Amino acid sequence: QLRAEVLEEKGHVCYYFSGLSDRPPDRSMVVPEAHFLHPEIRERHLKFFGSQSRTADDTKWIHAMREFFRAQLEQFFEQFKIDLLIPENVLSFPQNIPLSLALTELIAEKGIPTIAHNHDFTWERKALLVNPVQDYISMAVPPNLPSIQHVVINSSASHQLARRRGVSSVIVPNVMNFEKPAPGPDEYSSDLRAALGLEPDELFILQPTRVVQRKGIEHAIELVSRLDMKAALVISHAAGDDGYEYLERVREYAELMGVKALFMSNIFDDDRGISEDGNKIYSLWDAYPHANLVTYPSMIEGFGNAFLEALYFRKPIVVNNYTIYATDIRPKGFNVILFDDYITDETVEGTRRVLLDQELADQMCSQNYRLALKYYSYKTLRSKLQVLLDHAFGIAGM
Repeated sequence: QLRAEVLEEKGHVCYYFSGLSDRPPDRSMVVPEAHFLHPEIRERHLKFFGSQSRTADDTKWIHAMREFFRAQLEQFFEQFKIDLLIPENVLSFPQNIPLSLALTELIAEKGIPTIAHNHDFTWERKALLVNPVQDYISMAVPPNLPSIQHVVINSSASHQLARRRGVSSVIVPNVMNFEKPAPGPDEYSSDLRAALGLEPDELFILQPTRVVQRKGIEHAIELVSRLDMKAALVISHAAGDDGYEYLERVREYAELMGVKALFMSNIFDDDRGISEDGNKIYSLWDAYPHANLVTYPSMIEGFGNAFLEALYFRKPIVVNNYTIYATDIRPKGFNVILFDDYITDETVEGTRRVLLDQELADQMCSQNYRLALKYYSYKTLRSKLQVLLDHAFGIAGM
């Protein structure tokens, strides 16, 4: 969506091929099987990964679906007269192998200029390393073709892509529209604290992530416990691809540590609305203005969207020094409460100081906003995209 906004600023028209869409219908082609959670696609994915067994029927299914997707993609190209492709993760992460194969084949045959935006790679997930479809992964996830420019979101991914596949890439970090001030609380979200069940004198500490193991939510729970302040940890999203075992682990740990942990995925969504049972739904962006502190204790991240969101809303943030933060973000000079893999007394005291001293918190947040505007704004994206477009079409081409 960010790339679409920037491209449309330049006068281009964006069209969408997906399994589920919230884009304009007249510029979209929705093929349900393209979604990685489509029952048939998900069933095969679960069968393939964690096993080394592939049957002839599996192979036939892959090729039948590849042909299906080829036909759908060719219709999409023809209907919308596509000049440039920007695949999002489908050429780097094997969640829908037939779709990756079909797209790779068509790019190879047509030579269509492509900017492959790669967030994740197979080798980054232990659960994907054992599989019987490595032949397809080697071919198409990611492919090495002359008309494809690969884009990654961090320096580690760039190094690994070059080392493992001999493929060069351009680093385009995640960005936000820091040129435009963040929205503040409004009438719609004025009752959010009450909806969360927070008391008037209770601190609102926001964990704006899914409940998955790599998010390290236990660290946030330990921190809140050791603060010795009246506070609630609000976890905004549901369990993710780790299933529900980790969710139960987090619930039990919060009880053990005496922390009020609120699992509120039932009232948060991408957009405001009304749930099926008639209850009010808030966007995640409604939560940030009301939060006193953001926790981001992730052990592994490709970049860090929640980190940028905390900076955008000028909120102090506690960050685990995960690898990409250490290599790509920390050197920029951001002022955060940082810890290395475990909560220390210094972490706790630093958090207390920020929560008790609003002037200190404001200074930290203002410094961070200035740095984010410099390094992670739309201006950065515009500059990077222009280089990619110039490479694809020539300096006068687009």
